[in-house]
Amino acid sequence: MKAVLLAGGFGTRLRPLTLNTPKPVVPIFDRPFIYHQIDLLHQVPEIDEVILSLNYQPERIQEIVGHGENTNLPIRYVVEPKPLGTGGAVKYAEPYLDGTTIVFNGDVLTEIDLAAVVDYHRSNNAKATIVLTPVDNPSAYGLVETDSNGNVKRFLEKPNPNEVTCNTINAGIYVLEPDSFDRIPTGTQYSIERRYFPSLIEQQETFIAYINNGYWLDIGTPDKYLQGHRDILDGRCQSGQFPEPGGRNPTIAPNALIDAAARLEGPCFIGANSTVHSNAHITSYSVIGTGVIVEAEAAVHQSIIWPDCHIGQGACLDGAIVGHRCEVGAYAQLGPGVVLGDDSVITAYTKINGT
Repeated sequence: MKAVLLAGGFGTRLRPLTLNTPKPVVPIFDRPFIYHQIDLLHQVPEIDEVILSLNYQPERIQEIVGHGENTNLPIRYVVEPKPLGTGGAVKYAEPYLDGTTIVFNGDVLTEIDLAAVVDYHRSNNAKATIVLTPVDNPSAYGLVETDSNGNVKRFLEKPNPNEVTCNTINAGIYVLEPDSFDRIPTGTQYSIERRYFPSLIEQQETFIAYINNGYWLDIGTPDKYLQGHRDILDGRCQSGQFPEPGGRNPTIAPNALIDAAARLEGPCFIGANSTVHSNAHITSYSVIGTGVIVEAEAAVHQSIIWPDCHIGQGACLDGAIVGHRCEVGAYAQLGPGVVLGDDSVITAYTKINGT
């Protein structure tokens, strides 16, 4: 059994962070995001290979993920010659599929029970199963309507409030049978959501929905990326990096150097080989990446700092995201909504507010 992770997107909503780091491998704490999805695949013992469907910067993803040495599942890379859409990407991987296939969109952070989804799919002899998640504001999304037996009836693209008939949206997780892929043309851009699924409904094939009431988040924007870290630190989303989820103490890598006079407020995360100097203040929901130096009297509040950055003396970060190898000068101030791309240099005393 194979799993296909659709990891070919450009990550435009997360730019400039994704200019050099494709979205599937942006760090969540100190691990590539895609590892969190692969963790879920271990719930299904039949899965013997993960296929990464790539297009944007495939070499960078391969460099970080390798052949699965850190995932305990072998990784196969399938690189599209051009963007083929969600359906076209699955079709391009078809030669490597040997039966029931799990498909994951590349920006979904979730706790779903995949084994239960696969069992539900098989017990209904379905051609396709789509995972749906309920939302509080249905009119802001495209909705998926089902009947009382869980059969998918129709898709509603961002309906007006008076057209809302349900509150369930596409969660970006599917279980599919490859014998239904004959309708997908080879080498052509093709959407699972807009063409493949509607064809199943039109031909009255068994197309069912699994409702996931657990944690689900699309991390594809800076605000949601920050939220994903907060939710893991709070224990709302489980992660193997935190054996005691929801704890209020700082999580500190064993080889981080924390000055005795530094102030740390949990929950926060201090990565490996990082250094926090005297009187620096790291507040709750801050994430300090590997090899980061936070100088004396600096303050980091609800911010994420990627690896190998240098935060100068007295600098203040509040709700910011800082990419790899950035230099934030002494007493500079970065306010909420600021997102720095890799290798940015902020000179001393500079003030930037992103909102």
